[in-house]
Amino acid sequence: MLITVFEGPLLNSLFSIKQGLKMYIIEDKGGAIALMLASLFFLGTWPAVLTLLERRGRLPQHTYLDYSITNLLAAVLIALTFGQLGESKPNMPNFFTQLSQDNWPSVLFAMAGGVVLSIGNLSTQYAWAYVGLSVTEVISSSMVVVIGTTLNYFLDNRINRAEILFPGVACFLVAVILGSAVHASNAADNEEKLSRSTNIYKLGENGSVEPSKERDAPKDLENGTSATKYVAKAEAGTAEYLIELEERRSIKVFGSSTFIGLGIVFFSGVCFSLFSPAFNLATNDQWHTLKEGVPHLVVYTAFFYFSISCFVIGIGLNILFLYRPMAGVPKSSFKAYLNDWEGRQWALLAGFLCGFGNGFQFMGGQAAGYAAADAVQALPLVSTFWGILLFGEYRKSSRKTYILLGFMLFMFIVAVAVLMASSGHRSTK
Repeated sequence: MLITVFEGPLLNSLFSIKQGLKMYIIEDKGGAIALMLASLFFLGTWPAVLTLLERRGRLPQHTYLDYSITNLLAAVLIALTFGQLGESKPNMPNFFTQLSQDNWPSVLFAMAGGVVLSIGNLSTQYAWAYVGLSVTEVISSSMVVVIGTTLNYFLDNRINRAEILFPGVACFLVAVILGSAVHASNAADNEEKLSRSTNIYKLGENGSVEPSKERDAPKDLENGTSATKYVAKAEAGTAEYLIELEERRSIKVFGSSTFIGLGIVFFSGVCFSLFSPAFNLATNDQWHTLKEGVPHLVVYTAFFYFSISCFVIGIGLNILFLYRPMAGVPKSSFKAYLNDWEGRQWALLAGFLCGFGNGFQFMGGQAAGYAAADAVQALPLVSTFWGILLFGEYRKSSRKTYILLGFMLFMFIVAVAVLMASSGHRSTK
């Protein structure tokens, strides 16, 4: 009976609606821009969620394992919904049709993109602690624009307007310089705050937090009289707030070298710069690696393979980090991870946000060109908003820091507008 109900005109109408939606998303420029804007919000929000968990003391290995699960699930959902909409066509086969085709060269490009993205995401999870959410996103995103967008422009056979695209890249470079200045100014502000602190904690010689001899620290560290409880009321932006944060977070950063954090950021930036061109090659076969007559991978199928490799690398490395942690993070175990439900729902949400954000970016890139789709690398706009709102970044900073921050955000707004204006139209015929 259920099958009978959906047979006939009703089923045909549903397929017509789905096919129209599919072609709107893939071929309409307005739909592509809408996808890129959604991607911008999602990709700028999930780093804030993972940063929040790290600041609350959850081990990054546990968080990333949870994140990896829903990140893959998002790709599966996209493949089984958008990838199966409408009838399969020779130049745009459905998801299940492509699974049996001889398209392994393109599949390998897609999986290579997933590998470098997973390593980049894993690196930034530690960079956020060392360098800060806003500055990490600014530097890594700028490297994507300078390296990845340039590569995509030539891979896309220059379908984007160079006279608009490259001034947009220049705007990102200016924003990067301003972002670096913001970081330097804010770091100087924090050092001054800590040097003037009369909190019950002080910084040890190696940068660790230890009780001050000038005042007695509360002895009960788990109940109401704990030192952590005492400083929990500290106002964001104060030295007391910074010290309390160091006590609570899972990745300890006081006393660490500036070059460690920056090295991690630049490494992740290189990884991020390569994943979009690899995905571009997977879906458009500019190097003609497919046999004659084999259709290109549609974006949904490529994203599925992309996410499979991303999942395998993320799970494998973080299981290793449970027993051999990095950056001074405590050891854990798989059993401890399974029992750690504190904040798990937020880590799972972050995986969905990142998965759908990447998927929407690729879908928009297929229509408007991957160079224009890289406009989502303006995600530091969103991350900076969350950093200020949730974490009190730049709170009680100097006037110089605020001026630099304002100019940085302005340049990012200009950059994303210019890159989106450069978008061309890729024919699917």
